[in-house]
Amino acid sequence: MVIKVENLVKRYDGLIALDHFSLEVREGEIFGLLGPNGSGKTTAINCILSLLKYDKGTIEVYGRPMTPDAYDIKRNIGIIMQNVAVFDELTVYENIDYFCGLYIPDRKKRKELVEEAIDFVELNKFRNFLPKKLSGGLLRRLNIACGIAHKPSLIILDEPTVAVDPQSRKKILEGIKELNKNGATVVYTSHYMEEVEEICTRIAIMDKGKVIALGTKDELKGMIHSGEKVTIEIFDYSSNILEEVRSIPHIITAEYTDNLLVARFSKGKNNLGVLLDYLRSRQIETGRIYSEPPTLNDVFLEITGKELRDYAKGVQ
Repeated sequence: MVIKVENLVKRYDGLIALDHFSLEVREGEIFGLLGPNGSGKTTAINCILSLLKYDKGTIEVYGRPMTPDAYDIKRNIGIIMQNVAVFDELTVYENIDYFCGLYIPDRKKRKELVEEAIDFVELNKFRNFLPKKLSGGLLRRLNIACGIAHKPSLIILDEPTVAVDPQSRKKILEGIKELNKNGATVVYTSHYMEEVEEICTRIAIMDKGKVIALGTKDELKGMIHSGEKVTIEIFDYSSNILEEVRSIPHIITAEYTDNLLVARFSKGKNNLGVLLDYLRSRQIETGRIYSEPPTLNDVFLEITGKELRDYAKGVQ
């Protein structure tokens, strides 16, 4: 087991940020950690890294207790946090060299690793640029290079694709999968459900400081009430149709906008057939038809609720 957390409790002035939080991350997986704002994700990561003191519980990394001075363990960890953390006065090369030097004192070895990291994030053309000259996506890639240049076996990424363009996001996700393929265990937090669904082998959903659901994406989808979502193009619409559709068995919700009827079903067989039979019986002309299984976003919203979350500063 790479990470083992048991019954972790963390309080901020009476507010419980982690409430007997437990977690296990296995070697070689990309582990997704999801949760609404204020659920405790970042607090949990900071406790695991011994950047925060906690009130109760145990944390082991690679089978050993994690403490602030466990430098031999920390040498095997790469950290890429949500906020880009590089030096404005250093070039791309100098930044990566500096952070790699915190772990690798040998200059010759470090130079090789820095060059590999620059190649890996494809920043060769920008190696002599200062950070202020880089776009948001390039800055994120620099941030990742600084965190992984020393070849850590455990990599923790906290929202690494926030506010980047689609091309940079694609490159970052490909890089994470490549790091994992090369042997790194990855812990990944994100608010982008499609990212987590694409790359993570197991996923934990947090809320109110504890894990409330855990499993593969398919196992999580099996936990919820929602089934497929059906979208049908309709040209001959009258207001009573929607009311009748909503009364069809197994339909949870139904909406009509811009010639599209969108119905979400509970789990069951032949749901699409039942809806089409109804429309044909009313001689309603239909166009394109789409049927989609539930997504990770559907799982997240059903498990954690759809209300907006406010949270105290420092509790994330």
